[in-house]
Amino acid sequence: MSGAASGEGGSGDPAARWGRWKLLALGLLSASSVLAAAPGAGAMSREEKRRLGNQVLEMFDHAYSNYMDHAYPADELMPLTCRGRVRGQEPSRGDVDDALGKFSLTLIDTLDTLVVLNKTKEFEDAVKNVIKDVNLDNDIVVSVFETNIRVLGGLLGGHSVAIMLKEKGEYMQWYSGELLHMAKQLGYKLLPAFNTTSGLPYPRVNLKFGLRSPEARTGTETDTCTACAGTLILEFAALSRFTGTSIFEEYARKALDFLWEKRQRNSNLVGVTINIHTGDWVRKDSGVGAGIDSYYEYLLKAYVLLGDDRFLERFNTHYDAIMRYISQPPLLLDVHIHKPMLNARTWMDSLLAFFPGLQVLKGDIRPAIETHEMLYQVIKKHNFLPEAFTTDFRVHWAQHPLRPEFAESTYFLYKATGDPYYLEVGKTLIENLNKYARVPCGFAAMKDVRTGSHEDRMDSFFLAEMFKYLYLLFADKEDMIFDIEDYIFTTEAHLLPLWLSTTNQTMSKKNTTTEYSELDDSNFEWTCPNTQILFPNDPMYAQSIREPLKNVVDKSCPRGVARVEESFGSGPKPPLRARDFMASNPEHLEILKKMGVSLIHLKDGRVQLVQHAIQAASSLDAEDGLRFMQEMIELSSQQQKEQQLPPRAVQIVSHPFFGRVVLTAGPAQFGMDLSKHSVGTRGFVATSKPYNGCSEITNPESVKEKIALMQRGQCMFAEKARNIQKAGAIGGIVIDDNEGSSSDTAPLFQMAGDGKNTDDIKIPMLFLFSKEGNIILDAIREYEAVEVLLSDKAKDRDLEMENMDQKSSENDSHKRRPETTSASEDLSLVSQEPEGEESSDVTHLDSLSPVDADSDSISISNQESCITEIHEAIVQETESTELDNKPQEQSQTERDSSSNVNWDNRVQPMESILADWNEDIEAFEMMEKDEL
Repeated sequence: MSGAASGEGGSGDPAARWGRWKLLALGLLSASSVLAAAPGAGAMSREEKRRLGNQVLEMFDHAYSNYMDHAYPADELMPLTCRGRVRGQEPSRGDVDDALGKFSLTLIDTLDTLVVLNKTKEFEDAVKNVIKDVNLDNDIVVSVFETNIRVLGGLLGGHSVAIMLKEKGEYMQWYSGELLHMAKQLGYKLLPAFNTTSGLPYPRVNLKFGLRSPEARTGTETDTCTACAGTLILEFAALSRFTGTSIFEEYARKALDFLWEKRQRNSNLVGVTINIHTGDWVRKDSGVGAGIDSYYEYLLKAYVLLGDDRFLERFNTHYDAIMRYISQPPLLLDVHIHKPMLNARTWMDSLLAFFPGLQVLKGDIRPAIETHEMLYQVIKKHNFLPEAFTTDFRVHWAQHPLRPEFAESTYFLYKATGDPYYLEVGKTLIENLNKYARVPCGFAAMKDVRTGSHEDRMDSFFLAEMFKYLYLLFADKEDMIFDIEDYIFTTEAHLLPLWLSTTNQTMSKKNTTTEYSELDDSNFEWTCPNTQILFPNDPMYAQSIREPLKNVVDKSCPRGVARVEESFGSGPKPPLRARDFMASNPEHLEILKKMGVSLIHLKDGRVQLVQHAIQAASSLDAEDGLRFMQEMIELSSQQQKEQQLPPRAVQIVSHPFFGRVVLTAGPAQFGMDLSKHSVGTRGFVATSKPYNGCSEITNPESVKEKIALMQRGQCMFAEKARNIQKAGAIGGIVIDDNEGSSSDTAPLFQMAGDGKNTDDIKIPMLFLFSKEGNIILDAIREYEAVEVLLSDKAKDRDLEMENMDQKSSENDSHKRRPETTSASEDLSLVSQEPEGEESSDVTHLDSLSPVDADSDSISISNQESCITEIHEAIVQETESTELDNKPQEQSQTERDSSSNVNWDNRVQPMESILADWNEDIEAFEMMEKDEL
């Protein structure tokens, strides 16, 4: 098991390769045994591990039983409204809904998880339900990628464990391959997507009509993501080898071959999006997160499962490029494939959290520990990993749809190191899920990690992956009814048996090293590394790597680790980052000059930066200058966002919710500032009369010492606040009068004043859209006394009151919960809604300043802080144009919009708000499409 290259038989004996994989990738037993026994390592007791394992089982039961009780046979559970999500019956969430095919997605995705968690009786019942109820012939357009990893993978994983149980002789004795038959049927339904000259599949296909026009209503797309086309080989090859039908593996291999041929030959990187017909890269940025992630994962795992050297060669080539250009420990930053020394953005997405786990399988433990530790500190700061966060660890996209990638990496790092630290990490994940995401009908995705608000969403991957990895983290070998090391995990954590390596091998295996004569031979490490080399006899190995990163997230001005800039010829040098720049630092000014960036002091105290690429010391310095200016642009947009009021939270704290349901609310520019009151305002709610709150309140006895509910419209928000305050209310919630409006489909906004002095308004005021407001109104109808907490972010739930409550009462009440719609694309945008019946002028708080494409000037304020305030951020490689842009003034009108104003006309579309940041929006959309 040496790490040296071995030109002979890269695939080697399948049994030997299987054994190496079991030892390195899934066991790493020698290292684990050394470190687990490390003195002073704070090993978790067996009793504590068992308790946490049982807690995972209880959490799974809560989520799974609520899906079966309230949602099945729908694809997903909507945990806030206790009902199933059926495509076409709920407002569209765009590409997110492409995973839904009316084929009981969550049940299929959860099949092999039931067996991992030793729920064999439930598994047997679930398989019977799938065979009896699931229809794969629906006239519906679905994502090829999502359907492959979730449904095809789920059916194959279910079949794998079903035949294992049948062989053991206690369960599934009646099983005759029904799941495999369904998988083959689904495989044929996906094949029409591959009808392209390149072999890359269309991103979507109609389950009933394929790509046939016009019935299919798809097949006109030109682009797909790299992960979408490159994450098929495990499921398709397994289907071929289970059934003996080679066509599936052949199609998946052809797609992978094409992607490999289209890699950028100088950097050996691939882009995010590719044209499926021409092979041209549509998006030329490259990273290990959204849009690419599982492509890399499947290259390595395809070598393990199929034994083909080509997959290992390709993975090692890509991995070398990743570590050369993208890895900036502990960060993983996207770069341009043609200019890999140039960062493409200054933020990271949550999907890259899988990468430390993949590095463990590769055997590269040190960077895995570093990146994992950085991610864990972000989680400790925000409770969950935001969908995207900046290089200085601030929230970029605030959602968290309960993704499992970090739990996956935690599991593999524990298996690799045996360090009990990772058990404590898993314990934190369990506590946060129960504390912040658990609701009466399951677990709800986080709409905003800053406020703790929820969205009505529980994706199938939460059951398929999260509980599987958490249970395995705490389970001992004797807790399992089968050997998990006999299987490989797909990207959706479905189990495929490693014995498929020697079954129905439909493709020839050959050593193809000669194809790569232009590459460094060191890329091709044919065998798994020796764990004794990976883990020297230092029992504190993992801790020693984590220690320097202990406070990296909490530092106000984190400095990046120096990366080697070979072109400078003077050893490692950290590039100057925009976040570190200080205009008074002579060394920084010298670096700017070298990059072709000049600094001009303006009369108003600001500093203007202008880049002339031709004045740079070298082309590489010019690239660094361009990157620096681009970072300045992003910092500008981030700072503009931070100057605005963030969303607030309305938390239902009375029976049977007890703080488990949190609604995102828009703030007000007047009244109590909830961010300055740590306890918030808590009280029972009451509807004001008149309901619009535009005249003297006629039921003051009902709203006194309570939080008044009012309907939007007919007068100014400040007038409503004054009326309920006069009646004795302690707070107010304005509910949108536009029926069906939701923070799903429109950005929140802050309520403006009336243009006069509003210092007389002392109570807090928040705004809810119709869907969120109806949750409170329906709760009043159901339970009469409803208590809420108005705050800047969700607080700890009332555990004492919850424990006193009768469980039967809770179960009875939550079945009749009100209706709402999930939120899928809350980009943490907060917009000010002008008060006026006829006005449609909207100022968006989180929108970015317009960018003048003909200018390359950048104006910043001259200050000594570690993050320089930027007033304007404009960039181009040549020619400078000075700007004299004034800060945009927020418009405030005199009256609140009336109910007859069309919503679509009042809210600017997201594309126009962020037109100058299309790349960011595309990346977010890709994250939503890419479940991994």
